[in-house]
Amino acid sequence: MILITGATGTVGRLVLGNLPADQPVRVLTRNAPRFPAHGPTEVAQGDYADPASLERALRGVRSALLVTSRIGGDDDRRFLEAARDAGVRHIVKLSAAAVQDPDADDLITRWQRTNEDLLRTDGPAWTLLRPRSFMSNTLSWAPAIRSAGVVRALYGDSPNACVDPRDIADVAVRALTEAGHEGQAYTLTGPEPITAAQQTRRLAQVLGIRLRFEELTPEQAGAHWLRRHPGEVAEALLHSARRQKAGAKAQVDPTLPRLTGRPARSFTDWATDHAPAFAVPRTADTPPATPATSARTARE
Repeated sequence: MILITGATGTVGRLVLGNLPADQPVRVLTRNAPRFPAHGPTEVAQGDYADPASLERALRGVRSALLVTSRIGGDDDRRFLEAARDAGVRHIVKLSAAAVQDPDADDLITRWQRTNEDLLRTDGPAWTLLRPRSFMSNTLSWAPAIRSAGVVRALYGDSPNACVDPRDIADVAVRALTEAGHEGQAYTLTGPEPITAAQQTRRLAQVLGIRLRFEELTPEQAGAHWLRRHPGEVAEALLHSARRQKAGAKAQVDPTLPRLTGRPARSFTDWATDHAPAFAVPRTADTPPATPATSARTARE
């Protein structure tokens, strides 16, 4: 039995969908009645803060995908204690590439390092997945693209070797179902470093529309994040953006192609497959732009 946590999230739902059809799977979710179980999937209602629900969810589980998101919380510790008591043999943990950067000392990265240390010292056999930023983060641009044909981001010329979540999920499935991944930490990146301005140009080409890129100031970006996150988290995001501007996230790692036997998906691949999510309406007086025009406009 494999247990999937975070099964409604970006990576967890892809892992669940890509596991072999005959693989017994259980999902830990807070909202069991809303979860669309299918095939051999069991649904266990529970929460990291509820030890009894963790005990029920982990009963008979051999391997688990561990995804936590409550920054600064102790969900990992609670899960690992329950997993150890239940006899779970292997945990695949979704972490982040930033943990390897000694200059990354923000709240989010410190929390991720602490969770990795807990798993290595107090957990069963482990595999760490350390992805760069998700290409799917650009979905947050969709409302402004639809309403104004604009992308707004901080440090538009700073590169990030961002990764397609589908590639992360492919590696997670291998780690959960194959032998030989125990004790490994995998840094997962896309095939190239790419900037927000370049992503805007590629989206324009894929969508066949004109897009404009507007660079936010640190003050504007900070104010935007403060509307969505606590102050320490907003400051952590600003710290991360400054590291990216300094080139800390530009390195391409060969691990993903080595594990999957194919190249990592590019941002153009991701954008092409997710173009409907941006759902740009067409009108008679706004003809589609050629790719060259889109690229020039996006660059202005």
